[in-house]
Amino acid sequence: MAKTGKIAAFALGEKKTAMVNLPAQFVTSSTADIKGQNYSDLVDYANNSEKTNDLNNESMNDLIDLKEQFSKPGYANRNSAVTETHPIFGSDKLNYDNHDISVLRKDLDEAQKNGNNIHELAFSIRGDWLFKNDLYDPETRMIDQNKLKHAEQEVAKTLINKGFNLPLGEDENDVVWFGVIHQDTDHLNMHLWFAKKSQETRSEMVKQEGKYKGQPIGVIPLEVIEQAKRQFRKQLMSSQELMRHQEILKGIGGFKKEIVETAPENLLNDRHAKTIKQIYDALPQEMKGRWQVGNAHLTAGKGKMAKANQLINQLLDDLFAKELKPEYEGFKSLAQEYDAINVEDQGVMQKGQRKWSENKEDDLRKRLANQLYKHLAQIEDTSINDIDRQMSELPNHVKKRDKGGNVDRTKIASSPEEKNLASKPLINNVNPNTTKKHIGDQMPVRGGSFNKISHLWRQDIRAETNAERQFLRNQKKVEQEKAQEEYESQISRGI
Repeated sequence: MAKTGKIAAFALGEKKTAMVNLPAQFVTSSTADIKGQNYSDLVDYANNSEKTNDLNNESMNDLIDLKEQFSKPGYANRNSAVTETHPIFGSDKLNYDNHDISVLRKDLDEAQKNGNNIHELAFSIRGDWLFKNDLYDPETRMIDQNKLKHAEQEVAKTLINKGFNLPLGEDENDVVWFGVIHQDTDHLNMHLWFAKKSQETRSEMVKQEGKYKGQPIGVIPLEVIEQAKRQFRKQLMSSQELMRHQEILKGIGGFKKEIVETAPENLLNDRHAKTIKQIYDALPQEMKGRWQVGNAHLTAGKGKMAKANQLINQLLDDLFAKELKPEYEGFKSLAQEYDAINVEDQGVMQKGQRKWSENKEDDLRKRLANQLYKHLAQIEDTSINDIDRQMSELPNHVKKRDKGGNVDRTKIASSPEEKNLASKPLINNVNPNTTKKHIGDQMPVRGGSFNKISHLWRQDIRAETNAERQFLRNQKKVEQEKAQEEYESQISRGI
């Protein structure tokens, strides 16, 4: 990132870097004390242009090391990077006046005196992403600073409350934080600095001697930073762009639901009977009741489940190429479209990094495999020979149908066993307009015949789907209530 020497002259049309980056760093109070630096130096000299002239040279990188920022008094609100008279903002106001800055400086001094670290994160935002989401006009070089500040106010809560073993502050007034928007580089930069004010006494938040197990003190986990980036992007997206994302995800979810719900009736029929019998034979019987794909990919080729996993993967390939081809192709096409969105948002993928669509397809295949394993576990061990016999006779029964699609039972039975088999209905709970015979009629299970498997499988799927729907409804309700509370809070503060 480089200084442009101009305000809001952001680069456009970049493709290789992420839309929003969020580097993080921190400095300990002891390090600052040794160098005679003060946390409050960051917001010094707000209206003194002479003191900020040394920061106006074009060679300085805006995202400089936090330790260096203290040696440049007024780094946060320097004239060369901001357009507002009062550019500093915090949790309660979008523009801090001189009185607010005075209080801020006292709080920063208190945090340093009590031996607490100061943290800095900087949202580095590409110009074309800002333009795409109606936050920047490259012709007028105007940006929507208020909307950007509101987004950082929300993200600050996430970082402060979830970025450490415990919330950084012991109450809502125990953390001092402030932010500023810098516009003098080829990417827009939004800085966020924060520190705990009172002296830290909680053991979970104090560095221990010796080998420390768990999250390193002072380091914000990568997953929290990624969560903050997603939250930041979502809040700043235009309604049109957000709707595009939601429609794609909704479409993916719809195709996935259709695949999962129709899998039983499309798998448990005579066309796949032989393959499912092979899968059953390949399963380690000593692990019965614990048949799961686990963390491995279906094609990993290792472990006791490897052969069954590979066979079921081939079965799903066949299913997706025929019975569920439209649904699978729709699912895959939309998932790949979302891959393109991720590249736009996060930049070119690193070597060896899996695509979002690949992970989603793996999840789908594992879910179907685990559901089938669960229901195959209901087959009685003592019925394996009966399964072999009935499976081998399936093709003959299919051929011996009259022109009306019904089985001519007079041509089936010759031995007592065949007569007994012929006396049982081969199709159970199947649409009369279809010619599929479910292998549920062929395999005995605990508590009844194997023809219950498809029904039980669909019951499980309905239960899972209902649970997912209820979770999403509850989550949406919480988000709506939170949004309403924030809106009322902003109204009361006059923002």
